[in-house]
Amino acid sequence: MVEENVMDLVEKGLMLPLMEEFYTIQGEGYHKGTAAYFIRVGGCDVGCHWCDVKESWNAETHPPTAIDSIVANAEKYSDTIVITGGEPLTWDMGPLTQALKEKGMTIHIETSGAYPLTGVWDWICLSPKKNKLPVEDIYGKAHELKVIVYNKHDFIFAEEQAAKVNDDCILYLQPEWSVRDKMVPQIVDYVMKHPKWKVSLQTHKYLNIP
Repeated sequence: MVEENVMDLVEKGLMLPLMEEFYTIQGEGYHKGTAAYFIRVGGCDVGCHWCDVKESWNAETHPPTAIDSIVANAEKYSDTIVITGGEPLTWDMGPLTQALKEKGMTIHIETSGAYPLTGVWDWICLSPKKNKLPVEDIYGKAHELKVIVYNKHDFIFAEEQAAKVNDDCILYLQPEWSVRDKMVPQIVDYVMKHPKWKVSLQTHKYLNIP
């Protein structure tokens, strides 16, 4: 009965499978270099073979945690919050974002867009994946499109995705870390030829921080 009650709270977004939470510097995209508190939620079925947090995929390995506890920890560190995963939109983000907003926090999400958008966001970083494409309505709401480049075909995929976002959305190409030495020169060349794009790097890995 207790387990059933917990799962009911998870389904309602009042508890979430919390993988980790930490205060660090945003390493990627538009807000790189900014101090932020990261909330990493477990659960993802998108299944990118190069994912660097595969331990986040199985939600059952991460303890259901009350959102009140998550918010209380977050407000000790920062008023800029980044919710990531896993795929955070696997779950209802409404209750968590409402609770964070009541504390006056600025809230960002990093999502593949594979599930409908829930919650209230100040910044939406959409990072679409070929394995499971975004739902259509998130394209018009994204502030930032970040396409991970693993091979040459990803440039074609990036253009397909860029054609769907709104005109104000900032476009980023980011090398997948394990092939960065190979792909960075190609990305640099591509951005110089197609300057609507910008280069994003995982600067936190160069800084050796989470």
